[in-house]
Amino acid sequence: MRTKINMLLLLFLTFFLPATLLADPMFGKKELLTNNWEFILDEATVLPGETAGWVNIDIPHDWSVKGRLSPNLASCTGYLPGGIGWYKKNLRINDDLKGKKVYVYFEGVYNRSEVYINGYLLGKRSNGYISFMYDLTPYLKYGADNVLAVRVDHSRYADSRWYTGSGIYRNVYLIEANPVHIAQWGVYAYPQSAKNKQAVLQVEVEVSNDTESNAPLTVCNELISSEGKVVAKSIQKTIVPASRNGKIQTSLKVRNPKLWSIDTPNLYQLKTTLLKDGQVIDETITKTGLRSFTFHPDKGFALNGEWMKVKGVCIHHDAGVLGAAVPHDIWEKRLLKLKEIGCNAVRTSHNPQAPDLYDLCDELGLLVLNEAYDEWEFPKRKWVEGWNVGTPLFQGSYDFFEEWGERDLADMVRRDRNHVSVFAWSIGNEVDYPNDPYSHPILDGDGGFTQAMYGGYQKDAPDAMRLGVIAKKLARVVKTYDKSRPVTGGLAGVAMSNETEYPGALDIAGYNYTENRYESDHRKYPGRVIYGSENRHDMRAWKAVRDKEHIFGQFLWTGIDYLGESGRWPSRGFYSGLLDFGGDIKPRGYFRQSLWSDRPMAYIGTYPLRGRGDAAPSMDAWPIWNYEDGQMIRVVCYTNAAKARLELNGKVVGDTKEYDDRTGIIYWDIPYQSGELEVVALNTGLAEIARHALQTSKRPCAIEIVSVNKEINKDKGVAQVALQVVDEDGVPVRISDNEVTCQIDGPAKLLGLEANNNSDMGDYTDNIQRVFHGRLLAYVQATGSEGIIHLKFTSPWLKEVQASILAK
Repeated sequence: MRTKINMLLLLFLTFFLPATLLADPMFGKKELLTNNWEFILDEATVLPGETAGWVNIDIPHDWSVKGRLSPNLASCTGYLPGGIGWYKKNLRINDDLKGKKVYVYFEGVYNRSEVYINGYLLGKRSNGYISFMYDLTPYLKYGADNVLAVRVDHSRYADSRWYTGSGIYRNVYLIEANPVHIAQWGVYAYPQSAKNKQAVLQVEVEVSNDTESNAPLTVCNELISSEGKVVAKSIQKTIVPASRNGKIQTSLKVRNPKLWSIDTPNLYQLKTTLLKDGQVIDETITKTGLRSFTFHPDKGFALNGEWMKVKGVCIHHDAGVLGAAVPHDIWEKRLLKLKEIGCNAVRTSHNPQAPDLYDLCDELGLLVLNEAYDEWEFPKRKWVEGWNVGTPLFQGSYDFFEEWGERDLADMVRRDRNHVSVFAWSIGNEVDYPNDPYSHPILDGDGGFTQAMYGGYQKDAPDAMRLGVIAKKLARVVKTYDKSRPVTGGLAGVAMSNETEYPGALDIAGYNYTENRYESDHRKYPGRVIYGSENRHDMRAWKAVRDKEHIFGQFLWTGIDYLGESGRWPSRGFYSGLLDFGGDIKPRGYFRQSLWSDRPMAYIGTYPLRGRGDAAPSMDAWPIWNYEDGQMIRVVCYTNAAKARLELNGKVVGDTKEYDDRTGIIYWDIPYQSGELEVVALNTGLAEIARHALQTSKRPCAIEIVSVNKEINKDKGVAQVALQVVDEDGVPVRISDNEVTCQIDGPAKLLGLEANNNSDMGDYTDNIQRVFHGRLLAYVQATGSEGIIHLKFTSPWLKEVQASILAK
């Protein structure tokens, strides 16, 4: 009976509790340190005193996104400020923890952090994207309060080409463990083989012995299916020497496994238990899966033996108004939207991201190209007046690369290597960008393939031959901790890199925007596996993948609009995403769906011709049908159907046209007339398979709630409330820009209002915001108590709308 109860408890813990409770560092008893922190912006080099400047905050916290947008700040990081901030929190350490080990674990702090306990400096970590841990034990006061303090120095705020955020923007954990315990990130599980009839999961367990005696131990590994059945088990005995770490390895064989794939992301739980003298002294649960990867220079990529195209997007770590502190539920919505349009992979451009992202990709079925760096030993240009405008600055992370580069990369691999979704490790993005910073004589020639920048070869610039030296060193680091996946990089100056040892250090080579080299380099380097690591959205770039067997995929720039890399003021960020800042599908997202999705679909958007009748049809046509009578309008259709026709008020106004494989777009030029405009998508036999309609709207009349969570977790659960301005008939008014005010009553707070307007440089964190295309998204977070959250949205001259959300 006891065994049955324990199994039920295990199932509850592994499959029903929030993912954050199962997060790294994979040992001990974990407590989330999210509440009751204090924060102050202060450049002091020692912990500021009890001044009036301290404010109460919750973690995760990004102070930059709450700052004021200013044209006097840097465009590269979205015209938002940095600075130096201090965090502190009182930790009550009870007497019963004497003899235990106590650690603090940070998922990410941006950046150049220093962590103190009771005034003792525990350590410094400059990289803002790397997770790290410190041992608090020697400095604790038992039966008393202890002061945990963190100094964050983001005074060099223009240190990135995109928005980074500032502060403790990811989760923090207090870890309690026995002196003998599983090491940090000490469980490593990877499928050695995975076939339909049998799979083998290789498991490595590292144990830390912080005592002065040898530790005889029993290590038990159990692989548990999603139904709660133990499908494989291993029990081993070992002795870990005093004050040392020890490792054991085992193989778990699984008959008739349920393989992980894009369409069926089956997962298992690996329960690792550490016993001493028959007593459990530590245990952890690792989410894992069984699958196989194959890379071939002529055939591309196969998952579980099935050759496929990787339809990927590059993503950054912010979410518009939320900055870098992005809750789990927000990422879930975004990733589901990407899957809806046919995406099957993401690239973490250009740094490790929060554990939530990888957990979700495991669960939802998305491949992950996990990337470590955007620069190595020298800085890149950081634009401050607009993207590629004016005189750049040269702040960055280069100054700590020599000291920390290998350690940071190793920690990324060790932290993320158990994620079944991760299929490759990228050691760099565009570190070979011509003359930014490296140069080579080849930039003066090579038949137009060079992407020569700033006058060709610059002999005083850093020597590009350094690329190969560093790449080989970083590749060795990756292979030390994970030999099961390939090492890659995103090459921007392929012609230059081909003159170095850089591509040879990679197992698979990513090409950024150089589709014109796919064929020539395939012939010249027949053993090289090539894919598009960063690509434009046009049909030509997709056909270079679709029609070439040896190119296994592409990663579009970008999957989701992100802050930073902004144009001239006013511009919040980079705006070429398939999804907007709030995670909803943009017109070019529907265009991509027409190329990538197997499900029948059709979408129409419109725009005035304005004398450009011969111009190529746009992939950015919004669903608007409000113009002047008789005005010539281009109507574009994104569809995966063979043909389509256009109807206006039930009558054909656009003859049936065939799909155009040159542009991927069917279009008609017609004079505007109000009413319902509808496209009918047809198969080759002229049977209808999809349709999409637009309706002329009247004046704005009311605010309507399109979607809202009915219930959220009282402990920081987030509701996403989508609003639309409509006319008296309930038709969306997509040309409205009304100002909306949000009021909240109950146990919740407003995180921000996201309108997805790239050129609106107002305050997104207050409770007033103009809609964009008639739409607005409110983020509402529960504050810890159960109860009803009452929301009211008002706007002058519009009917208000109210909603209720249960926090429980």
